Amino acid sequence: MTGGPTRDVDGILVLYQFIAPYAETVLEHALSFERFSRFPVWSLNTSERFPAALRGLRFHVVVLHYSLFGSAEYQLNEAFLEFLRENPGSLRVAFFQDENYHTQQRFTFIDDYRIDWVYTLLQPGDAALVYGERTHGPTLFSTIPGFVGDDLLRQASRFSRPESDRRIDIGYRARPLPFSMGRGAQEKSEIGRQFAALANGLGLHLDIATDEADRLYGAAWYRFLGTCRAVLGVEAGVSIFDLDGEARAATEDLLAREPDLSFEEVSRRILHTWEDNVFYRTISPRHFEAAAFNTCQILFEGSYSGLLEAGTHYIPLRKDFANFDEVIRSFRDRDLRSRIVANARRDLIESGRYSYAAFVRGFDDELERAGIFVPGGQRQVEVDRALARGALARRVEARLRTRYWRLRLAVRRALIRS
Repeated sequence: MTGGPTRDVDGILVLYQFIAPYAETVLEHALSFERFSRFPVWSLNTSERFPAALRGLRFHVVVLHYSLFGSAEYQLNEAFLEFLRENPGSLRVAFFQDENYHTQQRFTFIDDYRIDWVYTLLQPGDAALVYGERTHGPTLFSTIPGFVGDDLLRQASRFSRPESDRRIDIGYRARPLPFSMGRGAQEKSEIGRQFAALANGLGLHLDIATDEADRLYGAAWYRFLGTCRAVLGVEAGVSIFDLDGEARAATEDLLAREPDLSFEEVSRRILHTWEDNVFYRTISPRHFEAAAFNTCQILFEGSYSGLLEAGTHYIPLRKDFANFDEVIRSFRDRDLRSRIVANARRDLIESGRYSYAAFVRGFDDELERAGIFVPGGQRQVEVDRALARGALARRVEARLRTRYWRLRLAVRRALIRS
């Protein structure tokens, strides 16, 4: 199927990038289309070598997953970019997250590769402001970062412990984020530091850490979550949307000259001019995880995409900690805590409204509204076989390459420490 005429394929091609130990939620989101769509779907991991058979195929829909756009260098090599350039007839759909930085690169990509649809974490009005005024004007859809999948439910069944067996009263994990992302980004670490300091001496068993080295992944994270009676949390997102890169550049320049400045000092001197310029806050997959694990949530007050209600789904904590004593009393009230846990599980998990199946069903509905329908007949076995050819070798190559770079990084770190 290579070297001949291009063949139209009635179906969806999903391009994503995944290298372990990335969070499994990334992979679950990327593969949800293949699992739940009414359309035929083929998924390719761009961390593997470009499959030659792809050059002879033109899919009716190409989905570019958010995992391709998370770093300064997009995870699409020249072969994949050439494939996009040579197939202008496909409906091109891009899912974006972490949209607050590298914005100019994103705008350029949308225009250069004529992206038709953009799924964004921005609310509709802000999405139109950001993308409508700076690109050719793709169709915009607001979404959330993640949904409830069968893997999450399996992990909850495996690792979630009864209330009486949970040894940690309140747990939390976060990492520092750049000052240039604003006060909202600093809240992710601030809630942990301040809460731990205020709760010291109250007889609570805390396990709160805000350093990169203390991050937990995979089974370790789920095991931790299953042993916590409650977890802290904030909205996902940031409070500075760096539309032109100026906030980041100004912050890096200031800190290069005065590296010991605190966030408050940097904010007072330069960042306040960008603070809250675009609303970029949303519910996080962490909130669905806590609900699935029957773990109570103590959260900074916020909108949470309209899905969480203070006092119903979580214990609200004011950002100035003025109601800290009340929060502790609420946490110690086991009946209240149980009601909040039950409400969150009922509305976020058991309702099915936020499942991956529901998410993909909605995506399929949008395709059909746009005039793209599920093809009749059997799945295109020939396409399956063509893309499967050499897949094992590509996968092995990618794993070996990943191990090589990890070894180089480990050696470099060891040399620095010595």
